Amino acid sequence: MMLTFALFVGLAVVGVGLYSFLILRGQVRDAARQTLREEAERFAVQLEAEPDRTAMLDLGQQIARLTQIDVALATRDRVIGDFGPSTEADGLGEATPFFEREEVVEALAAADDVGFAERRGPDGGARLYLALYRPQTGLLIRLGEPVPQLLRAIQSLQAALTIGMALALLTALIGAWLAARQVTRPLVAITRSAQQINEGDLDGRISVKTRAAEFQDLARSLNHMAGRFRADIHELQRMQRVQNEFIGNVSHEVKNPIFAVFGYLEALASESLPAEQRKRYAQKGLANLQRLNTLFSDLIEIAKLEYREDQIRPTAFDLQDLIGEIGEMLDPKAEAKGLELTYDNDALWVEADRNRIRQVLTNLIDNAIAYSDEGTVKCRMRRHLDKARVEVVDTGRGIPEDHLDRIFERFYRVDAARSRKEGGTGLGLAIVKQILEAHGSTIHVESTKGRGTRFWFELPLAETAGGDGAVTQAKTETA
Repeated sequence: MMLTFALFVGLAVVGVGLYSFLILRGQVRDAARQTLREEAERFAVQLEAEPDRTAMLDLGQQIARLTQIDVALATRDRVIGDFGPSTEADGLGEATPFFEREEVVEALAAADDVGFAERRGPDGGARLYLALYRPQTGLLIRLGEPVPQLLRAIQSLQAALTIGMALALLTALIGAWLAARQVTRPLVAITRSAQQINEGDLDGRISVKTRAAEFQDLARSLNHMAGRFRADIHELQRMQRVQNEFIGNVSHEVKNPIFAVFGYLEALASESLPAEQRKRYAQKGLANLQRLNTLFSDLIEIAKLEYREDQIRPTAFDLQDLIGEIGEMLDPKAEAKGLELTYDNDALWVEADRNRIRQVLTNLIDNAIAYSDEGTVKCRMRRHLDKARVEVVDTGRGIPEDHLDRIFERFYRVDAARSRKEGGTGLGLAIVKQILEAHGSTIHVESTKGRGTRFWFELPLAETAGGDGAVTQAKTETA
């Protein structure tokens, strides 16, 4: 960056210098030479008009005195007269022969019969010389005058510009270094922080000390991006733990009934096994096979819900009608445990997948019966704002508070030994959660140890209700 900045400034400085040195100075010099040539031609015409050489010399001396210009008259082989305020000398202070002077040599050899030279005069000042040869008369006139003020000013300006350009270039380099430092220092800090994050320091933050809003915005954006990466990595790590736990749980859940089936089959192969015991072993083997079948069915169900959004097909149906069907199906199980199962509610039409909601209610009511030793299990519903709220309440054992956040995880059991004994797969509540999330709803739970548990969720009310005719659903009421 610093080199680029210095390059552009240097190019600008060099451009100004070249214009001053080459173009402007050349234009002024050409104008001065042209003016001096016009004067020489005018003087030559006047001198050639004189009747004799004496008059010519008098006129040349008069011109030199009036114009303060050095005037020399000569022919091709000798000097006629040399007049003027100065006498030329070379750099060593020695007289230079007239016909060896640069402008004279050039005038006698050039096609246009004009020669120019610029050098210091005897007084040390720069002077411009011109020699003009007139072939028609054989007259050679040489004029010498101080370099014009404008040309001297340009020469002085060139010296000042040289110093100025050097200072400008130095200043540009210093400014470029400072600017580059202001730019690169935040970038170095950002790069260092990014490397730390790349090396695994996910909690590191990028901080820059600069007033530049662009770098502050960049740091904020990178921190925000790093935060999202951290969240994604933590989620991936959590998912990996869940996956490992899931695989371990599946392996454990599958191995136990398989080993049991192997054992029962081996026992059934014995010829000395009594018929009654053979029947019991066969029943137990079938029960374990049924458990495996239920487990795989639940796993397939979860996979379908996770990867197939079209598994949910909402329709309008009477929710109480569905609850009544499930209640009649589970009544015998509740009566066998001495529980009172109640499910009488007013008709209420909802928009949902009836078969999936059947799974949800069956799992919730069945769990409530399984984990209640006495008392009641209730399935009730009511309108709540623009939803139908469904609750399954029991007076069973309850769930410890430290387990409430995990009961919807796959294979998670509050009491693993008792759950397996009662035939659960540990997937029922996970399926409930998946189905309700596919409906855009959420399952909630609250429980008190030893006093019971309440699960509830909400479904959207249907716009129309079936029956003898389609009628508009009444306005929802606030609970």
